[in-house]
Parts: sequence; structure tokens; C-alpha cells
Amino acid sequence: MRTSVPLKVLAQLGWRNLWRHRRRNVMLLSAIVLAVAFVLLANSLLRGWQAQMLDTVVANLTGHVKVLAPGYRDDPSIQRGFEIPAEYQPVVPGMEGWTSRVRVPGVILSERDTRGVMLVGVDPAQELAISFLADVTVEGEYLQSPADRRVLIGAALAEQLETRVGRRIVLMTQGSDGRNREAGYRIAGIYRASSAGLEKAFAFTGREVLQDLLDSRAVTELSVRLQENGQRTVARESLQRQFGEQEASTWDELEPMAASMYRFADTAMLIWFSVMMTALAFGLVNTLVTAVMERTRELGMLRAIGMQPGVLLLQVVMESLMIVSLGVVLGIGLGMLAVQALSGGIDLSQWTAGIESYYMGSVLVPVLLPYDIVRVLALSLLFGLVASAFPAWRAVRVEPLDAMRR
Repeated sequence: MRTSVPLKVLAQLGWRNLWRHRRRNVMLLSAIVLAVAFVLLANSLLRGWQAQMLDTVVANLTGHVKVLAPGYRDDPSIQRGFEIPAEYQPVVPGMEGWTSRVRVPGVILSERDTRGVMLVGVDPAQELAISFLADVTVEGEYLQSPADRRVLIGAALAEQLETRVGRRIVLMTQGSDGRNREAGYRIAGIYRASSAGLEKAFAFTGREVLQDLLDSRAVTELSVRLQENGQRTVARESLQRQFGEQEASTWDELEPMAASMYRFADTAMLIWFSVMMTALAFGLVNTLVTAVMERTRELGMLRAIGMQPGVLLLQVVMESLMIVSLGVVLGIGLGMLAVQALSGGIDLSQWTAGIESYYMGSVLVPVLLPYDIVRVLALSLLFGLVASAFPAWRAVRVEPLDAMRR
């Protein structure tokens, strides 16, 4: 006579079996909780790095999508510029802000020193909506308009030039006719950015002022910031239709190294999760196999009274999923508490010089996405199900007569 057991009864038996050896199972449960919590925290830190990397690249005058003239990336000069109508407004899905700039290499001279910089002519109001200038602190004054004939430089550059707010400096660059141009400007303000590299790289002035110096009405780039990174492909196609002769590119095409690191973060999450869960799977297999071996007589008796092999297999699998499910839920809760505790960010300022190359700022803020929680939950249960396969197979292979002799 074959016996079929209701799932409720199997669940009750499985739960009681787990606590027949409390010490061993509590240790396994604790390992699962800590592993899941650590994976979730590690994921949130990698997500924070991703978000910071994307924001850094987009804010460092790249934008999500940028329009450049063909050849400008190889020869960044005003000769590779293009003109846009004065009343032009880009039509781009999901656009948060946009601006056009004149960006050319140049030299800045103070009374004390000379440095090479990238001269950037901007519309100050538009720039505040899309670039890192929105997050800087300024000693002195920010630029007021595209016609502002003053200069905004970084603190690190000001230190190198041994100059300060209100002093005059000279800008030198190559005009549209190929001849050298130079003009004197007064320093309106000195900005402090998230990295010394930015402070040394750019000197800003009014866009119209730099165009006058270059003797050209052209701009060298049009940059668009989007509400969502996922909209960048559609935005690029839209801009490419509007600027047929120019080249519209997304940030990951303009910054391939940053794009590679951005994608690597996703891969690193899966690798780290797989390593942790594989280690836990061995512990789970060992625990369940031991439990099966200790219950050989019990399992044999169940088989002898007619319990179907499939029901026995289901009971072992349910025991595995019970302890994994409980551990995963508690681990996710602990991980969320850890992320919340670090919501103010982790101070990395003492390593600023080394982490700038990884597009990181001085503070790393973890980011916990619902998608990551669901993924950790689903993959953990999947690992638990796979890990229970061998113990379940051992349980099914128990022969009633052999078991009764033990």
C-alpha cells in the first residue's frame, strides 16, 4: 500500500527535523544569514560605485549624449566646431538639461607660472543644470552670463599659478584662422571640486567671450543630460537626426574605460554572489547528508510502511528550503540594516589621489536597488534547491530492509 502525505504534514515533519540538531542547524543558519547580508552589502557598495561613476562621467562635461563635429576628438580645436541657431532647443526624450560649449586647449599665464588647461566657454545657467559645477563651492563669484569676461578656475590650478580671486591672468589659444590669440582676464572665482584633477583641468569663461577670442561663432560640442541612463540610445538617435553631419555619441562611447568598469561592477556582483553561495551550498549539502545518514532507520521505516520515494525526496528538499529561506530572509533584513547604517556614506578622502582613476569621489554611498534584493532572494533559493539534490537522492536510495538492520 502506497502512502501519500499532505504537504502540511511534510512541512511540520521537516521543521521538527531541523531542530532535532539545533546547534548544527543554528550554525548553518547563522552562516547563511551573514553570507546573504554581506553579499547584499557588497552589492550595494558596488551599485554605489556604479552610480558615482556614471554621475562623475556625465557631470565631467560629457553628459549622457554629446554632439561633436567629425574629427574633433582627434583634433580638439575651433576648426572642428559647428554652428547652431541662436534659438535652438533640442528635442530629446527624457532630457533633464542641455548646453552648448566652446572647449579648446590653451595656456593660462599668471604672474608666477604658466599651465596648460582646457579653456571652456559656457552658458553659466545651463551649466549648473548638467555638470559638476552645480556641486562645487566657489570662493569669489560664479560666472554670470555667456558674455561674462571673467574666468573661473580650480583651486589646485590657482595654487599652481600662485594666484587668487581678483588677480588678472592671460589666456592663450589658437584662433579659427590658426593663429595664436591671447587676452587678459580677471579671476571671478576659484572653485573646489570633488577631485584635484578637475580643478587642474578646466578654466571657464563666458561662451560668447571665448568665441570672440577665437573669432568664430561656432561651438565645439552640445551636451545633453537625461533623467535616466537607459534613455541614452534613443536620445542619441534623436540628436543624430537633428545634426546629420555631426556625430552624436553616448557617454559609454566617449569614455570606453569608464564604460568597461561600469559593466564590470555587474559581473563582480554575480561572481561574488556565486563564490559565497557555492561555499554555503557545500555546508548545506554536508549538513543535510549528515542528517539523512543519522535518520537511516527512520527513513527506512517510512519506506517500509509505504511512503513513496517522491514524497521522501520532497521532504528533504523542503527541509533544505526551509533553512535557506529563513536564512535568506534574516540575511536580507540584516543587509538592509547595514546599508541603512552606512547611508551617510563611507569617507574615502584619505585615498582620493588613488581612487580618482576609478571615477570615485571622496564619499562612497551604498545604493540598494529592489532588483538586487529580488535577485539575491531568487538565486539563494535556487542554490538551496540545487544543494538539496544530493541529500534528497541519498534519502530516496535508502532500502527499507538494509535500514532496519542498522
